[in-house]
Amino acid sequence: MTRQALSEIDVQIMWNRLLSVVEEQAQTLVRTAFSTSAREAGDISAGVFDLQGRMVAQAVTGTPGHVNTMARSVGHFLEVFPIETMREGDVFVTNDPWKGTGHLYDLVIVSPTFKDGRIVAMFASTTHVVDMGGVGQTPEGRQIYHEGLFIPLLRLARGGEMNEDLLAMIRANVREPVQVIGDVYALIACNEIGSRRLVAMMREFALDDIETLSESIIARSRSSMADIISCLPKGEWTSSMRIDGYEAPIDLVATVRITDTEVHVDFSGSSGMSSYAINCPLCYTEAYTTFGVNCLIASHVPNNAGTLDAVRVTAPPGTIVNATHPAAVYARSVMGHMLPDVVYGCLDQAMPGRVPAEGTSNLWTLNLIAGHGLTGIGSKAGSAFMVNSFHSGGAGARPAQDGLSATPFPSGVRNVPVEATEAITPLVIWRKELWQDSGGTGRHRGGLGQVMEVASREDAPFGIFARFERVTHPARGRHGGGPGQAGRLSLASGKVLPAKGLSVVPPGDRLVALRQGHRMRLRIAEERGEIPQQRRRRRLGDRQCRGHFATSFHPSNRTASPSSISCWFRNRPSRKTFSGSVAPGRWNRSDRYRSYLSGLVVATATNGTRASACSTNAFARWPARPGSSGASIPPSRSFCRTHTPNPQSI
Repeated sequence: MTRQALSEIDVQIMWNRLLSVVEEQAQTLVRTAFSTSAREAGDISAGVFDLQGRMVAQAVTGTPGHVNTMARSVGHFLEVFPIETMREGDVFVTNDPWKGTGHLYDLVIVSPTFKDGRIVAMFASTTHVVDMGGVGQTPEGRQIYHEGLFIPLLRLARGGEMNEDLLAMIRANVREPVQVIGDVYALIACNEIGSRRLVAMMREFALDDIETLSESIIARSRSSMADIISCLPKGEWTSSMRIDGYEAPIDLVATVRITDTEVHVDFSGSSGMSSYAINCPLCYTEAYTTFGVNCLIASHVPNNAGTLDAVRVTAPPGTIVNATHPAAVYARSVMGHMLPDVVYGCLDQAMPGRVPAEGTSNLWTLNLIAGHGLTGIGSKAGSAFMVNSFHSGGAGARPAQDGLSATPFPSGVRNVPVEATEAITPLVIWRKELWQDSGGTGRHRGGLGQVMEVASREDAPFGIFARFERVTHPARGRHGGGPGQAGRLSLASGKVLPAKGLSVVPPGDRLVALRQGHRMRLRIAEERGEIPQQRRRRRLGDRQCRGHFATSFHPSNRTASPSSISCWFRNRPSRKTFSGSVAPGRWNRSDRYRSYLSGLVVATATNGTRASACSTNAFARWPARPGSSGASIPPSRSFCRTHTPNPQSI
């Protein structure tokens, strides 16, 4: 079957099979990766491409910044390595910010797929590695040359033989060579698995190539986008948003033009480039702008070349969202993650009542480090380590629902379990809890932020590479909703730390006596509310309008006391105390983290009864695992905030 018309049934079956292929590719990367970014947070992408370099299908696992930049990156590889020069066993790599995913810490790996000695497709994958040398994961760099090892488009393997010279170069330039090289091999392995599964699929369906299938899939996606755009209101709308920036506040300005054939987003009027590494290459600007638009107008259309081409993104060179070489770009996500909010400011004018309020948007990632010259001299610097731990504030209030608490939108990465961080570093996370009253007030409350406390188990300092936003300019409400709380970074001793750059947490003799050391206290900004608070007050009562966690509960559950439903959960210690009729029990860690992402607080009681409270309207039933029962708490069986024993009693 080659280059002939495919029936509707053929296309649907092969499409579903293709999705399975790329998802297995992504899961291979997650399961074999060394860094927490990939194996815990899912900060990856994986996809299959036709011989024209067009993305045909992407894995569900992944982030928009990686997926949509990867979709464009393969075309750059083909310019340097044409199809006819590729051989079986070849592997190609780059971390070029302007031809990859926007900064040096993301590796893009491309591998050709051969069937019976003939190239039939390509697989690509990306992930964020823990280190790439240079000044580290900080926005303090002034040029791209400060930020680490720059890998142009190169062959990583030729005919199945690894480029050991390149691998030796990478090992010599990074602080965590085992993790970084491990991730390189994980990327290669996932592409190999994708290739094997695609070839097996082609043999099953008697396909000589995938060109007819890819053309059908991309054309259908393009047609669907055209139909959707034709129904949208036509016109031009402008919106702006001011954020903290580094040396000065940054203005992000977007103009959305909707015509009969495309959605055009232009960022003319935005601030110029920064002297620091918060600049954003156009490829990353395009990735998150397109994602934001398609979330609103085409969430049901598969994301591939046909879908992405329907949204055109432009920005004047030299602006903060179209940074040019040699600008420093490590923290480009500081800008990129804000772009959907700016675009939604435009689309709210075109389609009122369909977009959420502004959110934290910018990830509050704990880039933690210790080592000579950074946190001390010689042995006084403590055990050397570098770790990424992704965390987030809340998402903006939705038009008909509260915002999701501690949920990373638009990045989509998972919050990293504290156990993963503690297992590979001398750190301990003493507290991780929802930040009460942090969500912006309104008829629909903004999602709550979170509070974290981190300490070292050693009598030694450690550092944080901060790149945080929403500290000076918090997220705004929409349609009269209140703003969210601003984020804050400080020490337990009270010293406020800068929101960007390297800060060192010193050892503290008094706290070391309690086995805690000096703690870093991280308050992550929460989301804004939507719709005036007075209307919510009429629905839920004065007390629930004060921003407690319970303010999102449905009016039918008002018999439950807000103070008893307002739940905090801490990571340390694991023993928890509950009130009401739910028996005391231990937290189930895996359930707790899954539920945390979806806005639920979940406990497993000693008698096997599971109790849950939902932050997005009413009590919810949480699916039970085999061997346990799932139960919703009626209003009369609420449980209160947990109590943390003295740390010395752990």
